[in-house]
Amino acid sequence: MAKLIQKAKNTFQTAKRYWNVPPKGYSIPYKEVAAISGAGIGTQWVTLLASTIALNASNFLVGACIGLKPMDLQIMLNVANIIGIPLGIFRSWLYDNHNFKGGKFLPFIRMTAVPIALISMIFVWLPYENMSYITKAVVVEVMFFILNIFLCFYNESYTYYQQIFSHDAQERATVMSISQVIYSLAPSITNLVIPLVAGLTWGLDNIWTYRIIYPIFTVIGLVFSLVFFRKVKERLILPKKKPEPVRMLDALREVAKNKYYWIIQSAAWVVFLESGYGVILGWQFVYGPGAEHDELLGIANTLIGNSALWSMLLAPFAIKWMGKRNLLITANTINVFILIILYFTYQNIIVICVLWYFNTFINTFWNIVQHNIQADMRDYHQWKTGIRVDGLFGPLGMIGTVIGLFTGMVYPAVYEKMGLLEDYSVLYDDTMRNNLFETLIVLSAVGAFLNLVPFLFYDLTENKHKAYVSVLKIRAMFENNALGMLDDAELAETMEIILQAEELNGKEKAIIDKASLRNAKQMPKKTEEEKELRRKAIKAAREEINEAKELNLAIDRAPIIIEDLRKFSGEAGRMRILQAEKDVQNGIGFFYADAKAVLRNARKLPKKTAAEKEIRSDAIKNARIKKESAALIRKYGERVTTAPDERIKEELMNRESKSFFESLQIKKELRNYMKKDSVYRRAVKPYTEGQILLSQAKYYENYEELLNKYYSLV
Repeated sequence: MAKLIQKAKNTFQTAKRYWNVPPKGYSIPYKEVAAISGAGIGTQWVTLLASTIALNASNFLVGACIGLKPMDLQIMLNVANIIGIPLGIFRSWLYDNHNFKGGKFLPFIRMTAVPIALISMIFVWLPYENMSYITKAVVVEVMFFILNIFLCFYNESYTYYQQIFSHDAQERATVMSISQVIYSLAPSITNLVIPLVAGLTWGLDNIWTYRIIYPIFTVIGLVFSLVFFRKVKERLILPKKKPEPVRMLDALREVAKNKYYWIIQSAAWVVFLESGYGVILGWQFVYGPGAEHDELLGIANTLIGNSALWSMLLAPFAIKWMGKRNLLITANTINVFILIILYFTYQNIIVICVLWYFNTFINTFWNIVQHNIQADMRDYHQWKTGIRVDGLFGPLGMIGTVIGLFTGMVYPAVYEKMGLLEDYSVLYDDTMRNNLFETLIVLSAVGAFLNLVPFLFYDLTENKHKAYVSVLKIRAMFENNALGMLDDAELAETMEIILQAEELNGKEKAIIDKASLRNAKQMPKKTEEEKELRRKAIKAAREEINEAKELNLAIDRAPIIIEDLRKFSGEAGRMRILQAEKDVQNGIGFFYADAKAVLRNARKLPKKTAAEKEIRSDAIKNARIKKESAALIRKYGERVTTAPDERIKEELMNRESKSFFESLQIKKELRNYMKKDSVYRRAVKPYTEGQILLSQAKYYENYEELLNKYYSLV
C-alpha cells in the first residue's frame, strides 16, 4: 500500500513538474496533452450525430429509419462524391495556401464545429414521415452534401493536426496513445448509453432516437471542441520566413513521385472490402434469434470497446518494438484469422462478441499508426523535395474517390442480390441473414489480406524517419541563420545532432551481448537483499543493452545526416556546383535548344559506383528541367522568362475580404497570378535552381562559424 501511495505521489509530482514545460527531449507539456485529450472528446461528440448520416445500406438512420434502398443510397453517395471532387481539390489547396491565424489546420476545426452541429440536428428533425420516396431521397442527398462540406474540413483538419502536433514520431505515438485512452471515454459512453436508452424507448431503427438522444452529445461535444482546441499547437519544421503559396499542379508533380504515398493509398483503395463484416454485430443483436436487444448491444459495445483501451496503452511500446510497418502487417494477418473463425461461429452471439473484442483490440492499433505513417510520409517528402506539402496530397487522393464510385457498388449489390432492399425486416429471416453474413465475411477476409500486401513494400523505418527529421532541422538552421532568425536553442539542438553524427559516422556497430542479462536473471532471490541485488543487476543489464541499441540506431542515422551536411563537398556535389554556375552564367532567359540531346547524353552516363549513379541522376534531373524550360519558351515565347509583378501577389495575399464572394474573387485572381508565376518559374528553372543550389552551398560554408558560436554557448 505504501508503495502505491508513493507511486501516486511521484506521478503527481512528475505531472506538476512538466505541466507547463515539456520533459527534456520532448516538445509537448502535460497541459497540452490534457488539452489534446479534451479536444478528442469534443471531436468524437461533435461528429457523433453527423457520422450516423451515411449513404450506405448498413446505416440505421438513412436505411432502416428513413427507408432508402441500398443501391439508391450508393448512387446518391456516388453523386455526392462526384460533386465533392472539385470541393475536395479546393479544400486541399486551401490548407497549403490560406492566411488564417492560429495554424495550418486548427482554424478549420474551430470554424466548422458549429455548422456541423446545427446542420446534423436540422437533418434529423426534417419531417421524413410526410415525404414521398423521391422527396426523401432528394432531401437526404442535399442535406448530406451540405453537411459534408463542413464535416470533411473538420475531419481532415483533425487528422492532419494529429500528424503535426509533434515532429518526433515516438512522442507523437505516445501522446496519441495517452490522449486516445482519455477521449475513448466519449465513444465508450455513447456506445453504452445510446443503445441502452434506445432499447428502452424507440430503438436504433427509429428516427426519434436520433432526434432526441444524439443532439445532447453533439452540444456537449461542441463545448469541449470550442474550449480545448484553443489550447493546442501545431509544430512543423520550417524556416522562419513566410511560406510561399503552393500551386496545385506544381505540388502534384512532386507528390506523384512519393513512393510511400502510393503504398498507403493502394492499401486504402482495398480497405472497403475488409469493412463488410462490420454490420454483423449490430444486425445480429437487432435482427438475430430473439431479436430486439438494442439495450444489450449497448452493453456489448461497452465491453468490446474496453479492448481498445489496452491497445491504446500498448501502441507506443508495440511501435517501438515492432515498427509501424510490421505492426500493420501483423494486425491485418490476425484479422484474416479472426474472420476465418467468425465464418464458422457467427451464429453464436457470445463468440461474435469475443471475436469483436480481439478484432477491436487489433484494429485500434491502426488508429494510432495511420496518423504516424502519414506524418512520416510527409516528412520524407519534405526531406526529398525541400517543399512542405500537407493538404495538396489530397487531390491525388481523388483517384481513390473515383475508384470508390465503382467499389462502393459491391456491397449494395450484394445486399440487393440477397434480398435486402428498403424493408430491413427481411433480416429477421434466419436463412437470408445467415447467407448474407457468410458472404460478407468471405469478402472481408479477402479485403484484409489485400490490405496488408502494399505494406510489404513499405521500408520507411522509424530510424530512417528520425534521420530525415534531423536533416530538416539542419537545413532549417542554415537557412534561418542566413535570414538572421536563428536562435540559440535551435542552434544548440541542431549542432548536437551534427556533432553526434560526425562522431559516429563510419563506426562499427556495438555488439549486443545479452549474457549479462541472462546471468542477472539467474542470480539468487531468496532473501529481500538478494532480490534487490538481482533487480538492480537486471535493470543495469537492460540499460546497457538499450544503450547499445540506441548507439547502433544513431550509427545508422549518421551517414544520412553527414551526406546532407557534405552534399556540396563530394564529387557529385562539386559537379552540381559546376553545373549550377554554368546555368546561372547562361542567364535567366537562356533557350536550351539542345535539351533533348543533353537528356539523351545524361542517360548514357555510367552508373556502376554510388558516385556515378548520383552524378547520372543529377544530370538526368537537370536535363529534364532544361527540356521543360525549352518547351515552355517555345510554346509561349520569350515573354515567359519575365517574372510577374510580385507586388500583385503581395497585395492579393494581404487584401482583406469583406464577404465570402469577395474572398472567392481574391482566390481567383491569386490563382491566375500563380498560374503565370508557375509557367515563369518552370521556364527559368535551370537558372533559379542553379541560384538556389549556389545559395545553399554558401549557407553551408558558414558551418565553422556556427560551430564556434555553439561552443561559445556551451
